[in-house]
Amino acid sequence: MTSDRTFGITLLGCGIVGSGVARILTEQREMLQRRTGMTFDIRHVVVRNAAKTRAGDLTVSTDFKAAIESKETDIVIELIGGTGAAKTAIETALRLGKPIVTANKSLLAAHGAELFALAKKHNTCIAFEASAGGGVPIINALTRGLIANRIDALVGIVNGTCNVILTRMTRNGWTYEQALAEAQEKGFAEADPTMDVSGRDAAQKLALLASLAFNARVTEGDIYVEGIETLQKVDIEFAKEMGYIIKLLAIAERAADDRLCLRVHPTLVHHEDVLAEVSGSFNAISVYGNSLGHSLFYGRGAGAMPTASAVVADLVSVAMGTTQIEFKQLRVFPDTTAAAKILPFHELQSRYYLRLMARDVPGVLAQVTTALGEAGISLSAIHQRETDAGQFVPVIITTHLAKEGAMQAALQVIDALPVIGRPSACLRIIDPPLEFAGN
Repeated sequence: MTSDRTFGITLLGCGIVGSGVARILTEQREMLQRRTGMTFDIRHVVVRNAAKTRAGDLTVSTDFKAAIESKETDIVIELIGGTGAAKTAIETALRLGKPIVTANKSLLAAHGAELFALAKKHNTCIAFEASAGGGVPIINALTRGLIANRIDALVGIVNGTCNVILTRMTRNGWTYEQALAEAQEKGFAEADPTMDVSGRDAAQKLALLASLAFNARVTEGDIYVEGIETLQKVDIEFAKEMGYIIKLLAIAERAADDRLCLRVHPTLVHHEDVLAEVSGSFNAISVYGNSLGHSLFYGRGAGAMPTASAVVADLVSVAMGTTQIEFKQLRVFPDTTAAAKILPFHELQSRYYLRLMARDVPGVLAQVTTALGEAGISLSAIHQRETDAGQFVPVIITTHLAKEGAMQAALQVIDALPVIGRPSACLRIIDPPLEFAGN
C-alpha cells in the first residue's frame, strides 16, 4: 500500500470501542490526513442490531459478508468480540486478502496461530495492539522496541475492572461486594463481571503478551488462574500493615531451564514497587529484558477512546504497509513459534502470605509451624493480634521462598487441625526480579 490515497474501512461492531474509533476517524480526519498523507473513510458499519440508537449519523447494516466483500472495503476493523461471528468474519476478510485490525483478545488467545497462518497464506496481516493493555502500546514494544532483548519476566496489571475494585477495597476499606457494585454502577464492570473478576480476561491477555515476549506459543490453558471474587478486605488491611498492596497480577517468568511460569492471581506487591501505585482503570506492565533491564508501560487500559486510539494506530500502520512487512518477516507470532515449555504450577517458587483463623489456646502455633516445617517451608514472620482467650483470631504468617506444591500440602494439614477455623487465606508475594548485573 502507498500513501496519498483514500482507504475504505469496514467497521464490524459499533459498541463502546467501535463508537470511539468512528469518532476519531471523523473528528480527527484532517489531523490524520496531515500526519499520514492518507484519508480513512468509513464505508460500512456492521452491527448485530441495526435498530439500536447510536451516536452520530453512521449508516449501519447487519450483513458483514456483503460489507467485507465490497470493493469499497480495503481494511476491516473487527470489534464484535467473542469467538463466534468474529472468527467467521475475520476468516472471510483474510481469504479475500484484506487486512484485519482487531481488539479481540479472546479470539486471538484461542485461535491466534491458525488465523495468523491464514493471513500469511493470503498475503495479508492482522494488527492487534488493542487486544491487550487498551491504549498502552505494549504489543508494539514487544514486537519492535524490545526486539533486541531476551525477555526474562513480564509482570502486569492488565485488567482495569479488577484494579478499580481493588483500589476501592484498599483505599476505602470496602468489601469486594461494595466495590463491585460501584464499579458496575459507574460502568467499569459488566452486569456479569465473571470474565474480569475470575482472572480469565487477564489470562487471555497474558497468553498474547507471553507468546510475543518469549517467542513461544502460549495458550490460555497454560496459565494458572485465580480471581479476586473471594478476596477479603481483612487480608488487604493486613497486607497494608506489612507494607504491601494487593493487586491482580499477570505474571510470566522464565525459569533457569527456559520453562515458563505463567500465572494470574491476587498478589502482595511491596508498596515501593511501581505497580503498587497503579490505581483505578489504569494498566501497567513491567518488562525485564537482558539488555534494557526494567521498563514500564503505563496508561489507560480500557474505555472507548484509549482502546480506539490503539485501533487507529494499527489502522495507520496497516495502511502504510508497515504491519504487512513485519507480519511477514518477524518470527515472533504464534504460527511461527513452538509451543511453550511450561513449568507446572506446583513447582512454582514463591513467598507466601497466610492468614489462619486459629483458636487462641496454648500449642496452636506449634502445630502450625510443625506442619509448615515438615513441608520444608521456612517462616519469615508471624503476627497475631491480641484478643480474649478461646476465640478464633487471625494469625498472619509470611514465608521465605517455598514450592507451591509444598505450601498446598501443608495447608491441607493445617486446615484439618481442630484448632484452625476455615477459611484460611493463602496469597503469593512477589519480589520484582533484580536488575541485571552490570546494566
